[in-house]
Amino acid sequence: MATCIWRRLLLQPVKCRLACQRVKSIYNGTHGFDENEIKEKLRHFPGGSIDLSKGNDGIGVLTLNNPVHKNAFTGTMMIELQDRVKELEDWTEGRGLVVRGAKNTFCSGSDLNTVKAMCSSEEGMKMCMFMQNTLTRLKRLPLISVALVQGKALGGAAELTTACDFRLMTPGSEICFVQKHMGLVPGWGGGARLVQIVGGQQSLKLLSGALRMDPVKALNAGLIDDILPPDEDRALEEAQHWLSQYTKAPAEVIRSLKKVVIAGRELPLEEALKSEKDIFGTLWGGPANLQALARGAKHK
Repeated sequence: MATCIWRRLLLQPVKCRLACQRVKSIYNGTHGFDENEIKEKLRHFPGGSIDLSKGNDGIGVLTLNNPVHKNAFTGTMMIELQDRVKELEDWTEGRGLVVRGAKNTFCSGSDLNTVKAMCSSEEGMKMCMFMQNTLTRLKRLPLISVALVQGKALGGAAELTTACDFRLMTPGSEICFVQKHMGLVPGWGGGARLVQIVGGQQSLKLLSGALRMDPVKALNAGLIDDILPPDEDRALEEAQHWLSQYTKAPAEVIRSLKKVVIAGRELPLEEALKSEKDIFGTLWGGPANLQALARGAKHK
């Protein structure tokens, strides 16, 4: 009884602090951002889809599906990406996620018809804010995510890979931040996330040089985490197997580990420490902890 009371007292601040970690949007009405307005505009540019499958093993697969245009993002695909991220936020059994493109190619960035039609500075800014919100939520998912890059990942697609925890490439694939050639800089948050991944100096080289990163170059630069075998037809299976080394634990443990990392990455140190303590408290004496003690789990 005393243990239960202590546990309730320990967890009192959890909801408040963890809610801060799950802030869903960077931009809202206070920033002059009207999400419904930009979504209505994006709906005028249909085509393709964002498909999501959720496995019984807790591993999801998010597929960019617009192969006629090398899986380029149309307006409706941007909206669907947000919808799929919402689904994943509510998937309490989820532990991992593979982000990929259909037909053995990743994504060629934004669909040019959408880009040309939204050429005003105001519309471009609103699309930028919408996609930053969505990819930030993707990055903050309590799932361990990996981008599976087959073929080319260009522009906005390169930015999408940075919203995943890990990146894998198959032989012959390429990641390139081509925004410079469009007279632009990354706008979906890819520049800021790239600095977190490879550091400022390397990021400046990749962005200002619009360097085409093949798997070996990307691995040496720290942009990706591994190169998969050359069998394209088994790439998804290989990616799922690679991811499984990090998701072999009860869902609540994996999700909590990811939340600890998010707190450490995004919060000041003292707040991150408090958040870690709160997350720890949600697991201590919980089912996974008690089962591990019952079976005499040992460190190896």
